[in-house]
Amino acid sequence: MKASILIVDDEENLRKLLSRVIELEGYSVTQAPTIKDAIKLLGNNSYQVVVSDVKLPDGNGVDLAAKIKNEFPGTEIIVLTAFGTIEDGVKAIKNGAFDYLTKGDHQDKIIPLLSKATDKALLQQRVLNLESKLLNKFGFDSILGESKIIKQCIELARKVSKADANVLLLGETGTGKEVFAQAIHYESTRKSKSFVALNCSAFPKDLLESELFGHAEGAFTGALKSKKGYVEEAHEGTLFLDEIGEMNIDLQAKLLRVLETGEFYRVGESRPRKASIRFIAATNRNLEKESEAGHFRKDLFYRLSVFTISLPALRDRNEDIPVFANSFIKLFSLKTNKPEFPVSKDFIKALQQHPWKGNIRELKNVIERSVILAESEIDASILPSDFLLEEDANQFDLASAEKKHIKKIISHTDGNKTQAAKLLGIGLTTLYQKIKDYNL
Repeated sequence: MKASILIVDDEENLRKLLSRVIELEGYSVTQAPTIKDAIKLLGNNSYQVVVSDVKLPDGNGVDLAAKIKNEFPGTEIIVLTAFGTIEDGVKAIKNGAFDYLTKGDHQDKIIPLLSKATDKALLQQRVLNLESKLLNKFGFDSILGESKIIKQCIELARKVSKADANVLLLGETGTGKEVFAQAIHYESTRKSKSFVALNCSAFPKDLLESELFGHAEGAFTGALKSKKGYVEEAHEGTLFLDEIGEMNIDLQAKLLRVLETGEFYRVGESRPRKASIRFIAATNRNLEKESEAGHFRKDLFYRLSVFTISLPALRDRNEDIPVFANSFIKLFSLKTNKPEFPVSKDFIKALQQHPWKGNIRELKNVIERSVILAESEIDASILPSDFLLEEDANQFDLASAEKKHIKKIISHTDGNKTQAAKLLGIGLTTLYQKIKDYNL
């Protein structure tokens, strides 16, 4: 990549001479005589390094360094100071400048310094690009939905993301609690550090303690070497504790110590260790009632619930179902290397009638199955048999029951009519007639 340099100096001859020296080394150079011109150029172009004089007609290069680092963090600044004004250079570095040079000997030293500054700027810009990609993948813009209730949740989460407070996410299984936790982390001041997720229901009590805090060598049978726990892995970052309501009450006391003091013990060690962590916890239980019943520590509940967000069930944001369906259809069409088939209205209508006890997770599974089965249009006929379509909702006569049963058997045989007829105990001709009569 050919690095771009911006030179800011009101002395035209010096500016041109310096530009020529830098261009001969293969850099792309732009010139600006004032701070106003420099800021305009920075707003419209990407520069790796700015080389600026201290004394400019409309301001000070030392102040310009602070402005550039604030508004264009991926750009490095080298300041040119007059002889005997080293304090300007020192102040510029405090304001975020990469380094300074004294005029008079700057032409001999500028190229090696530019090389170092450019390397740092390119690395910084790669980091910023990566952070931008992570935000697109895990930030709030990645959360699907246009309903009022989900937008309110996103707004609350955006506000708390910058505050570094502990967050408690409530909601049924499959409502997207981990997606929200990731978004809060990646738009927080800890975004450059680790986001670590632990499902507390996935481990028995003794093993969960080891997973959470780590263990020393020989702490228990099978502990052949020391191991870091999730708490250490999340140091200076975010630890997401999913299904926190499943954690044993004895282990809750040890977790509380981390929240209160930042200290913890590896299993089998007597020396405390330190960790600075932001905690985001999630549960589908009512922790307030659990704490009243003595199943969850009240003090831990209060520590975790500094900021609580209740995520809605999918059935309570019915208007978002088409948004999810279309997104998942695109995803699974790509994954299965199939064309993106058109979606019928009855398919969407059937999705919106379904209770979705498994919420978004269940919907995702249903869409994946539908994409796999679809041969042309994605319609309601390929949905699982437990989907009650609107046309059948208030019909409980014998014909309706027969229609539903035939559809279930055809679905069970993956569309094999001969096998379906055998299971139904009727002739193939009779089955085809019923398919025609019931418009299956």
